[in-house]
Amino acid sequence: QVQLVESGGGLVQAGGSLRVSCAASGGTFKDLAFGWFRQAPGKEREYVSGISWSGSTWYADSVKGRFTISRDNAKNTVSLQMNRLQPEDTAVYYCAADRYRVPNQVEGNDYWGQGTQVTVSS
Repeated sequence: QVQLVESGGGLVQAGGSLRVSCAASGGTFKDLAFGWFRQAPGKEREYVSGISWSGSTWYADSVKGRFTISRDNAKNTVSLQMNRLQPEDTAVYYCAADRYRVPNQVEGNDYWGQGTQVTVSS
């Protein structure tokens, strides 16, 4: 059973940067594709970014050019570098993993982490 643990959230001022990470254990890391999602208060969980087994990446339009997803197969970690953060980026950020597809929708992913809070002040 794969377990995902997010870390790195916090409070940052608008225009600042944060890096959130997702540590995976209990499975074969290179066999998993990953995605980042976020959920703001009162809103539905939404897709942010995804990365394939080979390192191909995708982004939601709202974060393209500001966020960068990466994976480190040696450290069993997926990270999301977030630059030029804005108050609308405030949310709980969740890591998802799947064995058969790159997570790009909330439904159907094999594994989820518990989330890490990112708060951007104006």
